[in-house]
Amino acid sequence: MIIAGHNLAVRGVMRLSDTKPAETQPEARAEADTQARHVRLRTLVLIRWVAISGQLVSILVVHFWLAFTLPLGPLLGAVALSAGINLLAPVLSPTGARLSNAKAAIFLAYDVIQLAFLIALTGGLENPFAILFLVPASISATILGLRSTMALAGLVIVCVSIVAFLHLPLPWLDDAPALPRLYLLAIWIAVVLGTLFITAYAWRVASDARRMANALGATQMALTQEQSVSALGALAAAAAHQLGTPLATIAVVSRELERDLPGDSPHLEDAKLLVSEVARCREILGRLSALGEGEADAPYGRLPVSGLAEAAAAPHRRTGIALDVLAQPPEGSDAPEPSVPRRAEILHGLGNVIENAVQFCTTRVDVVVTWNDQVVTMEVMDDGPGVTPSVLVRLGEPYVSSRRKSGRMGLGVFIAKTLLERTGASMSFFNGRQNGARIVITWPRDVLESLGADQRDANVKT
Repeated sequence: MIIAGHNLAVRGVMRLSDTKPAETQPEARAEADTQARHVRLRTLVLIRWVAISGQLVSILVVHFWLAFTLPLGPLLGAVALSAGINLLAPVLSPTGARLSNAKAAIFLAYDVIQLAFLIALTGGLENPFAILFLVPASISATILGLRSTMALAGLVIVCVSIVAFLHLPLPWLDDAPALPRLYLLAIWIAVVLGTLFITAYAWRVASDARRMANALGATQMALTQEQSVSALGALAAAAAHQLGTPLATIAVVSRELERDLPGDSPHLEDAKLLVSEVARCREILGRLSALGEGEADAPYGRLPVSGLAEAAAAPHRRTGIALDVLAQPPEGSDAPEPSVPRRAEILHGLGNVIENAVQFCTTRVDVVVTWNDQVVTMEVMDDGPGVTPSVLVRLGEPYVSSRRKSGRMGLGVFIAKTLLERTGASMSFFNGRQNGARIVITWPRDVLESLGADQRDANVKT
């Protein structure tokens, strides 16, 4: 049962390792982006209560305190209708529920129409509160998708245009001053342009924020996945080490039984089967030990920096693609090769960079490792078509497509850059002199060598 459990653990590691990162799953990314736009009903209800309070106070102050004559019945009726809908909304749906794009758009569309009705009864665009048409459009830009935002902005423009022509006179103590038509046209243009500009700007900023949040979530998932693989490998290696001694005893006893039993004994076949199964168990434990090699014991999980590059490159070797890791000691310097920990951030980040280079190369990829007393540098170079200048300046941002192929050099490079920067590295992107791309990763040597030092000290004290 123990060996079967370890086999399940190995298969679990393999399945986890085969899981593709988020950038290779555009459907999942689109779904995550859609989910990010959903807004809670409670939020919209709260915003509407604020609007209702402001409308009610404004109507009462203008009518009773400033003594401006207002059509009080229709105005208070519109406010009461909004309040009734707000009270009914939590009954029909839990306030914590998240509304889809369509439902949230309908919710905000009612607010636009209600505001247009109030403004039309109080002077149209001559009413200073006409500027409030920008509020629903701005809210929609931060929580809704592009189509819903455009539809709502269009509704605002239509309502503003209708109110500009169909409205009651502006309430005033005596006769309302006549505003020039040119001035009214300027107000209409200002509200329309403000709606378009603010909506576009707010949607763009909110969209970038959503994409960055999704990308950071994918980065954290990738790091968690890599750490889970490492932890499971270390657990398997530790278990194999603990089982090694009793299994060796079983092997000695079973061989002695096989040797001592006479040739005609009915138990001889069972003894031979026991010996063969023990050998098979030792082979399985050997594989489990190799699975967590270098990770089972943190103080000894360090290796030369060129070895770390080899470990990151190993899973991405392909037939027909030459993938070479070259260690180049500094010329004229006796600085020894740095010893660095097997950090999941470095293995996954560097592995992503190498994987992208392999995907876009023609025949070869070179990983050149250099070091001196101050810095450690890894250069990943391929002989592919290179990166277009417009994409090159944006590499490292989330969801950036590159090099005539889509979907693989966007989030992958962002994840790699984010993970490597967590270890103190900096990344630079270049095109080769003749062809291909070149990614340069640089660490301060003291920072790279000190990674995991606190954990080692804690283990030594323990």
